[in-house]
Amino acid sequence: MSGSDDKPRGSLFDALRDRSRVVSTELSGSMPRGLRIATAYSWRFLVVAAAIGVAVWLVIQLKLLVIPLLIAILVSALLYPAFTWMLRHRVPRWIAIVVSVVSTLAIVTGLLWLAVWQITRQWSSVQARTVDAIGEFRQYLIEGPLHLSAEQIDDLLAQGWSFLQEQAELLWSGALAIGSTLGHVVTGALLAIFILLCLLADGAGIWRWVLKLFPKRARPAADGAGRAGWVTVVNYARTQLLVATIDAIGIGLGAFLLGVPLAIPIGVLVFLGAFIPFVGAVVTGAVAVFLALVYNGPWIALWMLIVVLGVQQLEGHVLQPLLMGSAVKVHPLAVVLVVAGGAMIAGIPGALFAVPLAAFINVVAVYIGQRAWETGVRPSGDLIWSTVPRPRRIRP
Repeated sequence: MSGSDDKPRGSLFDALRDRSRVVSTELSGSMPRGLRIATAYSWRFLVVAAAIGVAVWLVIQLKLLVIPLLIAILVSALLYPAFTWMLRHRVPRWIAIVVSVVSTLAIVTGLLWLAVWQITRQWSSVQARTVDAIGEFRQYLIEGPLHLSAEQIDDLLAQGWSFLQEQAELLWSGALAIGSTLGHVVTGALLAIFILLCLLADGAGIWRWVLKLFPKRARPAADGAGRAGWVTVVNYARTQLLVATIDAIGIGLGAFLLGVPLAIPIGVLVFLGAFIPFVGAVVTGAVAVFLALVYNGPWIALWMLIVVLGVQQLEGHVLQPLLMGSAVKVHPLAVVLVVAGGAMIAGIPGALFAVPLAAFINVVAVYIGQRAWETGVRPSGDLIWSTVPRPRRIRP
């Protein structure tokens, strides 16, 4: 006689492999379905958040290596169009590397030398005019319609100075994340140049070595996702270089024609600040307007503000689509949040690398989610950074 007791029970591993067997209790049966789904999402989210936290902690601990590596990757993305153009025209690779690196160093050194040269020539007059302007403004606050007392003004100035000191310490802690000493800064710069040379000399070989770290079945997906992300970073770097050049020339030339002091340092500052989308342009433009207000008065400051806004609108809506042949659009909300988060985590380096990193991760995630390496279709969807073809007008 056979009964239910005579059935072979099997081992624990058989029970785990049998998906038809579901372990349930009275509590799980009475639990609402929405709560079960929320719990399942919650513990997965906690695991992902823990992994991201460990990754961020490792990056902070290895900042002396990570920041030069990111700088080298971003600079190589900037040089990639010109470098590949030389290779396509049968220029030897070593000559293309020398031309790319030497010209980049020459441009950066020349811009810094011009900025320092004009600052040393005009700093004394700017400082004296600034002191006079602050004195005039203080007298206006006392005798003007506000009728503030000297003690109230001193208290406001003390509070403002304390706030600026706190923010300056926060920014400089991020800006000096490469190292707190001159030796660390020099080491980081040399390491960045060495990594840049390696990327230009054998970037494909380095990428093939990185792919070997993945399992064989995952290599096609990793290869396709990495290449899609690299294209996005190159587009980002090319667009930001164009934006920085137009902003620097326009605002610097406007400051020179309006008689604002330190026009060349303003242009250099605008060029560097434009690599931090939205935030950099606003901050550097505000510096130009502030100098015009202090040194030249409110009317020139108003014209300087018009120049800053006009240049930004011109490059964003006219020159950029016309010169690039495509309108490269970044969602403003996503960029502002990403830049703010990067600045909170790592200061100025975090703000600088936040957008390209977010764009790279976003494109990689969309590529893998759509299994684009199997279909051969470029990733599409809600991208933080997306290239939208410029519509062509059809003539009748």
